[in-house]
Amino acid sequence: MTPPVQTTKQLPLGIADFSRLREQNYYYVDKTMFIPRLETTSSYLFLVRPRRFGKSLLLSMLKAYYDVSMKDRFDKLFGDLWIGSHPTAYRNYYAVLHLDFSLVFGPIEKLADSFDSYCGMECDCFAQQYEYLFYDGFCKDMKETSTAGGKLNLIGRKAKMYNVPLYLIVDEYDNFTNTVLNQHGEDIYHGLTHGEGFYRDIFKSFKANFERVLMLGVSPVTMDDLTSGYNIATNITADARVNQMLGFSEDDVREMFRYYLEAGWIKGDIEAMIEEMKPWYDNYCFAKEGLDESRLFNSDMVLYYLGNQVRNGHSPDEMVNPNARTDYQKMKKLIQIDKLEPERKSIIYQIAEQGYIDSNIVPYFPASELVKFDNFVSLLYYYGMLTITGTSGFTLRLGIPNNNVRKQYYGYLLEEYDRIRTVNHWQIDKAFQQAAVSGDWHPLLQTVSDEYEKTCAVRCLIEGERNIQGFFTAYFSLCPYYLTAPELELRHGYCDFFLLPDLRRYPVVAHSFIIELKYLKQDATTEEGEAQWAEAKEQITRYATDEKLRLLCGPTQLHLVVAQFRGHQLARSEEL
Repeated sequence: MTPPVQTTKQLPLGIADFSRLREQNYYYVDKTMFIPRLETTSSYLFLVRPRRFGKSLLLSMLKAYYDVSMKDRFDKLFGDLWIGSHPTAYRNYYAVLHLDFSLVFGPIEKLADSFDSYCGMECDCFAQQYEYLFYDGFCKDMKETSTAGGKLNLIGRKAKMYNVPLYLIVDEYDNFTNTVLNQHGEDIYHGLTHGEGFYRDIFKSFKANFERVLMLGVSPVTMDDLTSGYNIATNITADARVNQMLGFSEDDVREMFRYYLEAGWIKGDIEAMIEEMKPWYDNYCFAKEGLDESRLFNSDMVLYYLGNQVRNGHSPDEMVNPNARTDYQKMKKLIQIDKLEPERKSIIYQIAEQGYIDSNIVPYFPASELVKFDNFVSLLYYYGMLTITGTSGFTLRLGIPNNNVRKQYYGYLLEEYDRIRTVNHWQIDKAFQQAAVSGDWHPLLQTVSDEYEKTCAVRCLIEGERNIQGFFTAYFSLCPYYLTAPELELRHGYCDFFLLPDLRRYPVVAHSFIIELKYLKQDATTEEGEAQWAEAKEQITRYATDEKLRLLCGPTQLHLVVAQFRGHQLARSEEL
Protein backbone atom coordinates (compact mmCIF):
# COMPACT_ATOMS: atom_id res chain seq x y z
CA MET A 1 0.00 0.00 0.00
CA THR A 2 1.34 3.43 -0.93
CA PRO A 3 1.65 5.65 2.17
CA PRO A 4 -0.23 8.96 2.16
CA VAL A 5 1.74 11.97 0.96
CA GLN A 6 1.76 14.96 3.30
CA THR A 7 1.54 18.51 1.96
CA THR A 8 4.55 19.68 3.97
CA LYS A 9 7.72 17.71 3.42
CA GLN A 10 8.64 15.44 6.29
CA LEU A 11 11.91 15.78 8.15
CA PRO A 12 14.42 13.24 6.74
CA LEU A 13 15.65 12.14 10.15
CA GLY A 14 17.62 8.94 9.73
CA ILE A 15 16.40 8.42 6.15
CA ALA A 16 19.19 7.20 3.87
CA ASP A 17 16.96 5.68 1.14
CA PHE A 18 16.74 8.27 -1.63
CA SER A 19 13.78 6.69 -3.42
CA ARG A 20 11.74 6.53 -0.22
CA LEU A 21 12.74 10.08 0.66
CA ARG A 22 11.58 11.43 -2.68
CA GLU A 23 8.48 9.32 -3.19
CA GLN A 24 7.18 9.82 0.35
CA ASN A 25 7.73 13.58 0.33
CA TYR A 26 10.70 14.07 2.65
CA TYR A 27 12.80 17.21 2.50
CA TYR A 28 15.91 16.78 0.35
CA VAL A 29 18.94 19.06 0.06
CA ASP A 30 19.84 18.81 -3.63
CA LYS A 31 23.30 17.36 -4.24
CA THR A 32 22.67 16.18 -7.80
CA MET A 33 24.78 18.98 -9.34
CA PHE A 34 27.85 17.00 -8.28
CA ILE A 35 27.01 14.06 -10.55
CA PRO A 36 28.77 15.49 -13.67
CA ARG A 37 31.84 16.31 -11.57
CA LEU A 38 32.09 12.69 -10.46
CA GLU A 39 31.66 11.40 -14.00
CA THR A 40 34.41 13.60 -15.43
CA THR A 41 36.94 12.80 -12.71
CA SER A 42 37.58 9.07 -13.03
CA SER A 43 35.79 5.77 -13.51
CA TYR A 44 37.13 4.50 -10.18
CA LEU A 45 36.60 6.86 -7.26
CA PHE A 46 37.40 6.75 -3.56
CA LEU A 47 36.07 9.28 -1.04
CA VAL A 48 36.50 9.62 2.72
CA ARG A 49 34.21 11.71 4.94
CA PRO A 50 33.40 11.70 8.68
CA ARG A 51 30.38 9.83 9.93
CA ARG A 52 26.93 11.41 9.80
CA PHE A 53 27.58 13.64 6.82
CA GLY A 54 25.07 12.00 4.48
CA LYS A 55 27.33 9.47 2.72
CA SER A 56 24.72 6.70 2.57
CA LEU A 57 22.03 9.01 1.21
CA LEU A 58 24.41 10.27 -1.47
CA LEU A 59 25.17 6.72 -2.61
CA SER A 60 21.48 5.84 -2.60
CA MET A 61 20.83 8.88 -4.80
CA LEU A 62 23.57 7.86 -7.22
CA LYS A 63 22.20 4.33 -7.43
CA ALA A 64 18.75 5.67 -8.29
CA TYR A 65 20.24 7.95 -10.93
CA TYR A 66 22.40 5.36 -12.68
CA ASP A 67 20.16 2.30 -12.25
CA VAL A 68 18.82 1.20 -15.63
CA SER A 69 15.88 -0.54 -13.94
CA MET A 70 14.69 2.79 -12.48
CA LYS A 71 14.46 4.62 -15.81
CA ASP A 72 10.66 4.91 -15.63
CA ARG A 73 10.91 6.66 -12.23
CA PHE A 74 13.45 9.29 -13.27
CA ASP A 75 11.01 12.20 -13.57
CA LYS A 76 9.41 11.43 -10.22
CA LEU A 77 12.73 11.08 -8.43
CA PHE A 78 14.78 13.76 -10.18
CA GLY A 79 12.43 15.94 -12.24
CA ASP A 80 12.52 18.99 -9.95
CA LEU A 81 16.19 18.60 -8.95
CA TRP A 82 19.20 20.15 -10.69
CA ILE A 83 20.09 16.98 -12.56
CA GLY A 84 16.51 16.70 -13.83
CA SER A 85 17.24 19.65 -16.13
CA HIS A 86 20.88 18.69 -16.75
CA PRO A 87 20.96 14.90 -17.21
CA THR A 88 24.20 13.27 -18.29
CA ALA A 89 24.64 10.63 -20.96
CA TYR A 90 24.92 7.93 -18.26
CA ARG A 91 21.51 8.55 -16.71
CA ASN A 92 19.86 5.16 -15.99
CA TYR A 93 22.62 3.45 -17.95
CA TYR A 94 24.07 0.83 -15.58
CA ALA A 95 23.21 -2.33 -13.76
CA VAL A 96 24.19 -1.25 -10.26
CA LEU A 97 25.50 -3.46 -7.47
CA HIS A 98 25.27 -1.62 -4.13
CA LEU A 99 27.19 -3.10 -1.17
CA ASP A 100 27.09 -1.80 2.41
CA PHE A 101 29.83 -3.36 4.51
CA SER A 102 28.43 -2.00 7.77
CA LEU A 103 26.08 -4.99 7.48
CA VAL A 104 29.01 -7.41 7.84
CA PHE A 105 29.56 -8.37 11.47
CA GLY A 106 30.01 -11.33 13.78
CA PRO A 107 32.76 -13.08 15.75
CA ILE A 108 36.18 -13.00 14.14
CA GLU A 109 36.23 -16.74 13.49
CA LYS A 110 33.01 -16.43 11.44
CA LEU A 111 33.72 -13.08 9.80
CA ALA A 112 34.83 -14.58 6.47
CA ASP A 113 31.60 -16.59 6.28
CA SER A 114 29.52 -13.55 7.23
CA PHE A 115 31.21 -11.44 4.56
CA ASP A 116 30.81 -14.12 1.90
CA SER A 117 27.18 -14.65 2.85
CA TYR A 118 26.35 -10.94 2.67
CA CYS A 119 28.08 -10.36 -0.68
CA GLY A 120 26.60 -13.55 -2.07
CA MET A 121 23.09 -12.48 -1.05
CA GLU A 122 23.54 -9.10 -2.74
CA CYS A 123 24.78 -10.80 -5.91
CA ASP A 124 21.71 -13.07 -5.90
CA CYS A 125 19.46 -10.02 -5.58
CA PHE A 126 21.38 -8.33 -8.40
CA ALA A 127 20.78 -11.33 -10.67
CA GLN A 128 17.08 -11.36 -9.84
CA GLN A 129 16.73 -7.63 -10.54
CA TYR A 130 18.67 -7.60 -13.81
CA GLU A 131 18.09 -11.05 -15.29
CA TYR A 132 16.11 -9.44 -18.12
CA LEU A 133 19.35 -7.74 -19.26
CA PHE A 134 21.28 -11.01 -19.32
CA TYR A 135 19.56 -14.31 -20.13
CA ASP A 136 16.95 -16.71 -18.78
CA GLY A 137 18.58 -18.77 -16.09
CA PHE A 138 21.01 -16.05 -14.93
CA CYS A 139 19.36 -16.10 -11.50
CA LYS A 140 19.66 -19.87 -11.29
CA ASP A 141 23.33 -19.83 -12.29
CA MET A 142 24.03 -17.17 -9.70
CA LYS A 143 22.41 -19.12 -6.86
CA GLU A 144 24.32 -22.26 -7.84
CA THR A 145 27.66 -20.41 -7.65
CA SER A 146 28.95 -21.09 -4.16
CA THR A 147 31.20 -18.14 -3.24
CA ALA A 148 30.86 -14.36 -3.36
CA GLY A 149 34.03 -14.09 -5.42
CA GLY A 150 32.66 -16.60 -7.89
CA LYS A 151 29.36 -14.72 -8.11
CA LEU A 152 31.14 -11.41 -8.79
CA ASN A 153 33.21 -13.04 -11.51
CA LEU A 154 30.04 -14.52 -13.00
CA ILE A 155 28.48 -11.05 -13.10
CA GLY A 156 31.56 -9.58 -14.75
CA ARG A 157 31.95 -12.38 -17.27
CA LYS A 158 28.30 -12.42 -18.34
CA ALA A 159 28.12 -8.61 -18.44
CA LYS A 160 30.86 -8.59 -21.05
CA MET A 161 29.09 -11.30 -23.06
CA TYR A 162 25.73 -9.48 -23.03
CA ASN A 163 27.14 -5.95 -23.18
CA VAL A 164 25.71 -4.90 -19.81
CA PRO A 165 27.58 -1.92 -18.26
CA LEU A 166 28.22 -2.38 -14.54
CA TYR A 167 28.49 0.17 -11.72
CA LEU A 168 29.66 -0.87 -8.24
CA ILE A 169 28.85 1.30 -5.21
CA VAL A 170 30.40 0.38 -1.86
CA ASP A 171 29.29 2.10 1.33
CA GLU A 172 31.23 1.85 4.62
CA TYR A 173 33.99 -0.02 2.81
CA ASP A 174 36.20 0.04 5.94
CA ASN A 175 33.56 -0.46 8.64
CA PHE A 176 34.22 -4.02 9.72
CA THR A 177 37.97 -3.85 9.04
CA ASN A 178 38.21 -0.90 11.44
CA THR A 179 36.34 -2.99 13.98
CA VAL A 180 38.74 -5.88 13.49
CA LEU A 181 41.75 -3.58 13.84
CA ASN A 182 40.28 -2.06 16.98
CA GLN A 183 39.13 -5.23 18.73
CA HIS A 184 41.58 -7.87 17.52
CA GLY A 185 44.75 -6.00 16.69
CA GLU A 186 46.94 -5.48 13.70
CA ASP A 187 47.92 -9.12 13.10
CA ILE A 188 44.34 -10.30 12.52
CA TYR A 189 43.60 -7.17 10.50
CA HIS A 190 46.72 -7.77 8.39
CA GLY A 191 45.47 -11.24 7.56
CA LEU A 192 42.28 -9.78 6.04
CA THR A 193 43.93 -7.11 3.93
CA HIS A 194 47.20 -8.72 2.82
CA GLY A 195 48.34 -11.93 1.16
CA GLU A 196 45.40 -14.23 0.48
CA GLY A 197 42.99 -12.57 2.92
CA PHE A 198 39.35 -12.84 1.84
CA TYR A 199 38.86 -9.07 1.86
CA ARG A 200 41.86 -8.49 -0.36
CA ASP A 201 40.66 -11.16 -2.77
CA ILE A 202 37.21 -9.60 -3.15
CA PHE A 203 38.77 -6.29 -4.13
CA LYS A 204 40.55 -8.00 -6.98
CA SER A 205 37.10 -9.00 -8.24
CA PHE A 206 35.93 -5.39 -8.05
CA LYS A 207 38.89 -4.24 -10.06
CA ALA A 208 38.38 -6.81 -12.81
CA ASN A 209 34.64 -6.76 -13.33
CA PHE A 210 33.14 -3.26 -13.06
CA GLU A 211 33.17 -0.37 -15.50
CA ARG A 212 32.72 2.19 -12.73
CA VAL A 213 33.32 1.94 -8.98
CA LEU A 214 32.64 4.43 -6.17
CA MET A 215 33.73 3.63 -2.60
CA LEU A 216 33.05 5.65 0.53
CA GLY A 217 34.38 5.23 4.05
CA VAL A 218 35.73 7.12 7.03
CA SER A 219 39.48 6.57 6.68
CA PRO A 220 42.00 5.61 3.97
CA VAL A 221 43.78 3.07 6.17
CA THR A 222 42.15 -0.05 4.76
CA MET A 223 42.47 1.22 1.19
CA ASP A 224 46.21 1.68 1.65
CA ASP A 225 46.57 -1.85 2.98
CA LEU A 226 44.64 -3.12 -0.05
CA THR A 227 46.68 -1.10 -2.55
CA SER A 228 48.03 -3.94 -4.65
CA GLY A 229 44.63 -5.61 -4.63
CA TYR A 230 42.83 -2.46 -5.71
CA ASN A 231 45.23 0.17 -7.04
CA ILE A 232 43.15 1.97 -9.65
CA ALA A 233 41.02 4.31 -7.54
CA THR A 234 41.33 8.10 -7.67
CA ASN A 235 41.14 9.59 -4.18
CA ILE A 236 38.84 12.63 -4.35
CA THR A 237 38.71 13.26 -0.60
CA ALA A 238 40.56 16.59 -0.86
CA ASP A 239 39.23 17.52 -4.31
CA ALA A 240 37.74 21.04 -4.12
CA ARG A 241 35.15 20.13 -6.79
CA VAL A 242 33.38 17.83 -4.32
CA ASN A 243 34.20 19.75 -1.13
CA GLN A 244 30.52 20.59 -0.56
CA MET A 245 29.04 17.35 -1.89
CA LEU A 246 28.40 16.11 1.65
CA GLY A 247 27.18 18.17 4.59
CA PHE A 248 25.05 21.34 4.41
CA SER A 249 26.18 24.82 3.42
CA GLU A 250 24.83 27.78 5.37
CA ASP A 251 22.53 28.56 2.43
CA ASP A 252 21.23 24.98 2.53
CA VAL A 253 20.44 25.34 6.23
CA ARG A 254 18.80 28.74 5.82
CA GLU A 255 16.60 27.53 2.95
CA MET A 256 15.52 24.45 4.92
CA PHE A 257 14.64 26.41 8.04
CA ARG A 258 12.78 29.03 6.00
CA TYR A 259 10.71 26.25 4.41
CA TYR A 260 9.58 24.92 7.80
CA LEU A 261 9.05 28.43 9.17
CA GLU A 262 6.71 29.26 6.27
CA ALA A 263 4.97 25.90 6.76
CA GLY A 264 4.33 26.82 10.39
CA TRP A 265 6.32 23.91 11.78
CA ILE A 266 8.83 26.13 13.57
CA LYS A 267 8.75 29.65 15.00
CA GLY A 268 11.38 32.22 15.81
CA ASP A 269 14.34 33.97 14.22
CA ILE A 270 16.09 31.78 11.63
CA GLU A 271 19.30 33.82 11.79
CA ALA A 272 19.38 33.43 15.57
CA MET A 273 18.99 29.65 15.16
CA ILE A 274 21.83 29.52 12.65
CA GLU A 275 24.06 31.56 14.95
CA GLU A 276 23.24 29.15 17.78
CA MET A 277 24.09 26.12 15.66
CA LYS A 278 27.29 27.48 14.12
CA PRO A 279 29.60 27.04 17.13
CA TRP A 280 28.41 23.44 17.48
CA TYR A 281 27.88 22.02 14.00
CA ASP A 282 29.60 24.28 11.44
CA ASN A 283 33.09 25.04 10.16
CA TYR A 284 34.03 21.93 8.18
CA CYS A 285 36.23 22.23 5.10
CA PHE A 286 37.73 19.22 3.30
CA ALA A 287 39.85 20.83 0.59
CA LYS A 288 42.56 23.48 0.71
CA GLU A 289 41.12 25.11 -2.42
CA GLY A 290 37.69 25.15 -0.72
CA LEU A 291 38.70 27.59 2.03
CA ASP A 292 36.99 30.46 0.23
CA GLU A 293 33.69 28.57 0.01
CA SER A 294 30.99 28.45 2.65
CA ARG A 295 31.95 26.24 5.56
CA LEU A 296 29.91 23.08 5.99
CA PHE A 297 27.53 22.03 8.73
CA ASN A 298 27.31 18.44 9.92
CA SER A 299 24.01 17.50 8.26
CA ASP A 300 22.96 14.98 10.89
CA MET A 301 23.43 17.53 13.69
CA VAL A 302 21.40 20.17 11.83
CA LEU A 303 18.51 17.75 11.41
CA TYR A 304 18.78 16.81 15.09
CA TYR A 305 18.47 20.50 16.02
CA LEU A 306 15.63 21.12 13.56
CA GLY A 307 13.78 18.06 14.83
CA ASN A 308 13.85 19.50 18.34
CA GLN A 309 12.56 22.83 17.07
CA VAL A 310 9.67 21.10 15.31
CA ARG A 311 8.75 18.77 18.19
CA ASN A 312 9.41 20.97 21.20
CA GLY A 313 9.44 24.53 19.90
CA HIS A 314 13.00 25.19 21.02
CA SER A 315 16.56 24.05 20.50
CA PRO A 316 17.70 20.79 22.13
CA ASP A 317 18.73 20.72 25.77
CA GLU A 318 21.90 18.97 24.65
CA MET A 319 23.39 20.54 21.56
CA VAL A 320 25.30 17.33 20.78
CA ASN A 321 23.18 14.49 19.44
CA PRO A 322 23.65 11.64 21.96
CA ASN A 323 23.76 9.16 19.07
CA ALA A 324 26.99 10.77 17.87
CA ARG A 325 28.85 9.74 21.01
CA THR A 326 29.14 6.17 19.81
CA ASP A 327 30.87 7.45 16.66
CA TYR A 328 33.52 9.21 18.68
CA GLN A 329 33.96 6.15 20.88
CA LYS A 330 34.66 4.11 17.74
CA MET A 331 37.20 6.66 16.64
CA LYS A 332 38.81 6.75 20.06
CA LYS A 333 39.19 2.98 20.17
CA LEU A 334 40.69 2.89 16.69
CA ILE A 335 43.42 5.40 17.49
CA GLN A 336 43.81 3.94 21.00
CA ILE A 337 44.45 7.15 22.86
CA ASP A 338 45.36 5.41 26.11
CA LYS A 339 48.06 3.29 24.45
CA LEU A 340 49.80 5.96 22.44
CA GLU A 341 53.38 6.97 22.88
CA PRO A 342 53.89 10.21 24.86
CA GLU A 343 54.52 12.12 21.63
CA ARG A 344 51.09 11.18 20.30
CA LYS A 345 49.41 12.15 23.57
CA SER A 346 51.10 15.51 23.35
CA ILE A 347 49.40 16.01 19.98
CA ILE A 348 46.00 15.56 21.61
CA TYR A 349 46.99 17.99 24.36
CA GLN A 350 48.28 20.56 21.88
CA ILE A 351 45.10 20.42 19.80
CA ALA A 352 42.88 20.64 22.87
CA GLU A 353 44.81 23.58 24.31
CA GLN A 354 45.42 25.77 21.28
CA GLY A 355 42.61 24.54 19.02
CA TYR A 356 44.77 23.71 15.99
CA ILE A 357 47.87 21.95 14.74
CA ASP A 358 49.97 22.41 11.60
CA SER A 359 50.36 19.30 9.48
CA ASN A 360 49.90 18.08 5.95
CA ILE A 361 47.19 15.52 5.22
CA VAL A 362 48.47 12.10 4.16
CA PRO A 363 46.15 10.63 1.48
CA TYR A 364 46.91 6.97 2.35
CA PHE A 365 48.79 5.18 5.13
CA PRO A 366 48.79 1.60 6.45
CA ALA A 367 47.51 0.57 9.87
CA SER A 368 51.07 -0.30 10.90
CA GLU A 369 52.05 3.38 10.62
CA LEU A 370 49.17 5.01 12.52
CA VAL A 371 51.56 6.30 15.19
CA LYS A 372 53.55 8.52 12.80
CA PHE A 373 52.88 12.22 13.37
CA ASP A 374 51.38 13.18 9.99
CA ASN A 375 49.41 9.94 9.79
CA PHE A 376 47.97 10.33 13.27
CA VAL A 377 46.96 13.95 12.65
CA SER A 378 45.52 12.95 9.27
CA LEU A 379 43.40 10.27 10.91
CA LEU A 380 41.92 12.90 13.24
CA TYR A 381 41.09 14.94 10.14
CA TYR A 382 39.44 12.01 8.36
CA TYR A 383 37.27 11.32 11.41
CA GLY A 384 36.12 14.94 11.56
CA MET A 385 38.09 15.71 14.71
CA LEU A 386 40.10 18.28 12.75
CA THR A 387 39.26 20.31 9.68
CA ILE A 388 41.14 22.57 7.29
CA THR A 389 41.10 26.11 8.67
CA GLY A 390 43.94 27.73 6.73
CA THR A 391 47.59 27.45 5.87
CA SER A 392 50.85 28.08 7.69
CA GLY A 393 53.54 28.55 5.06
CA PHE A 394 53.54 25.40 2.96
CA THR A 395 51.67 23.46 5.65
CA LEU A 396 47.96 23.14 6.31
CA ARG A 397 46.52 24.47 9.53
CA LEU A 398 44.06 21.92 10.90
CA GLY A 399 41.73 23.14 13.61
CA ILE A 400 38.98 21.86 15.88
CA PRO A 401 35.85 22.52 13.81
CA ASN A 402 33.36 23.29 16.58
CA ASN A 403 32.26 22.87 20.20
CA ASN A 404 30.81 19.45 19.49
CA VAL A 405 34.28 18.13 18.65
CA ARG A 406 36.07 20.32 21.19
CA LYS A 407 34.17 18.58 23.99
CA GLN A 408 35.55 15.25 22.76
CA TYR A 409 39.11 16.50 23.16
CA TYR A 410 38.35 17.79 26.63
CA GLY A 411 36.94 14.39 27.44
CA TYR A 412 40.21 12.72 26.43
CA LEU A 413 42.15 15.01 28.76
CA LEU A 414 39.75 14.31 31.63
CA GLU A 415 40.02 10.57 31.16
CA GLU A 416 43.80 10.82 31.32
CA TYR A 417 43.64 12.87 34.50
CA ASP A 418 40.98 10.60 35.96
CA ARG A 419 43.30 7.61 35.57
CA ILE A 420 45.86 9.49 37.64
CA ARG A 421 43.44 10.77 40.28
CA THR A 422 39.65 10.55 40.42
CA VAL A 423 37.97 13.73 39.22
CA ASN A 424 35.68 15.23 41.89
CA HIS A 425 32.74 16.20 39.70
CA TRP A 426 30.47 17.19 42.59
CA GLN A 427 32.95 19.65 44.06
CA ILE A 428 33.69 21.22 40.68
CA ASP A 429 29.98 21.65 39.91
CA LYS A 430 29.37 23.28 43.28
CA ALA A 431 32.21 25.75 42.66
CA PHE A 432 30.86 26.56 39.20
CA GLN A 433 27.39 27.22 40.59
CA GLN A 434 28.84 29.66 43.09
CA ALA A 435 30.73 31.50 40.34
CA ALA A 436 27.77 31.55 37.95
CA VAL A 437 25.14 32.75 40.43
CA SER A 438 27.05 34.97 42.88
CA GLY A 439 30.20 35.81 40.94
CA ASP A 440 32.49 34.33 43.58
CA TRP A 441 35.27 32.85 41.46
CA HIS A 442 37.66 32.03 44.33
CA PRO A 443 36.29 28.52 45.14
CA LEU A 444 36.39 27.58 41.44
CA LEU A 445 39.96 28.72 40.87
CA GLN A 446 41.15 27.21 44.13
CA THR A 447 39.38 23.88 43.57
CA VAL A 448 40.85 23.37 40.09
CA SER A 449 44.28 24.56 41.28
CA ASP A 450 44.20 22.10 44.20
CA GLU A 451 43.18 19.28 41.85
CA TYR A 452 46.05 20.19 39.56
CA GLU A 453 48.58 20.16 42.38
CA LYS A 454 47.28 16.86 43.81
CA THR A 455 47.28 15.22 40.39
CA CYS A 456 50.86 16.30 39.85
CA ALA A 457 51.78 14.87 43.25
CA VAL A 458 50.45 11.44 42.24
CA ARG A 459 52.19 11.44 38.89
CA CYS A 460 54.63 14.09 37.81
CA LEU A 461 53.20 15.96 34.86
CA ILE A 462 55.31 18.18 32.67
CA GLU A 463 55.54 21.60 34.26
CA GLY A 464 54.72 24.55 32.07
CA GLU A 465 52.01 26.93 30.91
CA ARG A 466 50.64 24.54 28.29
CA ASN A 467 50.16 21.77 30.85
CA ILE A 468 48.32 24.07 33.25
CA GLN A 469 46.10 25.38 30.47
CA GLY A 470 45.30 21.86 29.34
CA PHE A 471 44.32 20.85 32.86
CA PHE A 472 42.10 23.91 33.36
CA THR A 473 40.56 23.45 29.89
CA ALA A 474 39.54 19.90 30.74
CA TYR A 475 38.10 20.80 34.13
CA PHE A 476 36.27 23.88 32.88
CA SER A 477 34.59 21.73 30.26
CA LEU A 478 32.74 19.92 33.06
CA CYS A 479 30.57 22.97 33.66
CA PRO A 480 27.17 23.02 31.90
CA TYR A 481 26.58 26.73 32.60
CA TYR A 482 29.40 27.98 30.38
CA LEU A 483 30.98 27.25 27.04
CA THR A 484 34.72 27.26 27.57
CA ALA A 485 36.47 29.31 24.89
CA PRO A 486 40.25 28.93 25.20
CA GLU A 487 42.50 31.23 23.19
CA LEU A 488 39.63 33.53 22.14
CA GLU A 489 40.98 36.34 19.94
CA LEU A 490 40.36 39.72 21.56
CA ARG A 491 42.00 43.06 20.78
CA HIS A 492 45.04 41.72 18.92
CA GLY A 493 45.65 39.00 21.46
CA TYR A 494 44.32 35.71 22.77
CA CYS A 495 42.87 35.39 26.25
CA ASP A 496 43.61 32.12 28.01
CA PHE A 497 39.97 31.42 28.95
CA PHE A 498 36.63 33.05 28.37
CA LEU A 499 33.74 31.39 30.19
CA LEU A 500 30.84 32.17 27.84
CA PRO A 501 27.50 31.98 29.70
CA ASP A 502 24.89 29.66 28.19
CA LEU A 503 21.99 31.98 28.94
CA ARG A 504 19.36 30.22 26.86
CA ARG A 505 19.62 27.07 28.94
CA TYR A 506 20.68 28.68 32.20
CA PRO A 507 19.21 32.20 32.39
CA VAL A 508 20.06 32.25 36.10
CA VAL A 509 23.75 32.69 35.21
CA ALA A 510 24.61 36.29 36.16
CA HIS A 511 28.39 36.36 35.76
CA SER A 512 30.95 35.72 33.05
CA PHE A 513 34.73 35.50 33.30
CA ILE A 514 38.00 36.09 31.51
CA ILE A 515 40.75 34.13 33.22
CA GLU A 516 44.38 34.76 32.38
CA LEU A 517 46.82 32.09 33.60
CA LYS A 518 50.53 32.76 33.94
CA TYR A 519 53.27 30.25 34.72
CA LEU A 520 56.55 30.87 36.52
CA LYS A 521 59.37 28.40 36.81
CA GLN A 522 60.29 27.40 40.34
CA ASP A 523 63.56 29.30 40.19
CA ALA A 524 62.09 32.49 38.70
CA THR A 525 63.09 35.72 40.48
CA THR A 526 60.71 38.11 42.22
CA GLU A 527 61.39 40.68 39.52
CA GLU A 528 60.45 38.20 36.79
CA GLY A 529 57.23 37.41 38.63
CA GLU A 530 56.27 41.07 38.97
CA ALA A 531 57.02 41.78 35.31
CA GLN A 532 54.86 38.84 34.26
CA TRP A 533 52.06 39.96 36.55
CA ALA A 534 52.08 43.48 35.14
CA GLU A 535 51.98 42.05 31.61
CA ALA A 536 48.98 39.86 32.49
CA LYS A 537 47.06 42.83 33.92
CA GLU A 538 47.70 44.89 30.81
CA GLN A 539 46.60 42.07 28.55
CA ILE A 540 43.37 41.25 30.33
CA THR A 541 42.41 44.91 30.63
CA ARG A 542 42.87 45.31 26.87
CA TYR A 543 40.81 42.16 26.17
CA ALA A 544 37.92 43.56 28.19
CA THR A 545 37.54 46.52 25.79
CA ASP A 546 36.67 44.30 22.83
CA GLU A 547 33.10 45.01 21.67
CA LYS A 548 32.65 41.38 20.60
CA LEU A 549 33.26 40.30 24.18
CA ARG A 550 30.60 42.64 25.48
CA LEU A 551 28.06 41.15 23.10
CA LEU A 552 28.99 37.60 24.13
CA CYS A 553 28.57 38.42 27.81
CA GLY A 554 25.03 39.68 27.31
CA PRO A 555 23.51 41.00 30.54
CA THR A 556 26.01 39.18 32.78
CA GLN A 557 28.66 40.93 34.84
CA LEU A 558 32.14 40.39 33.44
CA HIS A 559 34.98 39.52 35.83
CA LEU A 560 38.66 39.81 34.91
CA VAL A 561 40.74 37.28 36.84
CA VAL A 562 44.53 36.86 36.72
CA ALA A 563 46.20 33.80 38.27
CA GLN A 564 49.91 33.12 38.54
CA PHE A 565 51.40 29.67 39.13
CA ARG A 566 54.86 28.87 40.36
CA GLY A 567 55.56 25.30 39.38
CA HIS A 568 52.47 23.24 40.25
CA GLN A 569 51.12 25.67 42.87
CA LEU A 570 48.82 28.66 42.62
CA ALA A 571 50.95 31.51 43.94
CA ARG A 572 48.75 34.55 43.34
CA SER A 573 45.32 35.52 42.04
CA GLU A 574 43.40 38.76 41.73
CA GLU A 575 40.29 40.25 40.13
CA LEU A 576 40.86 43.55 38.34
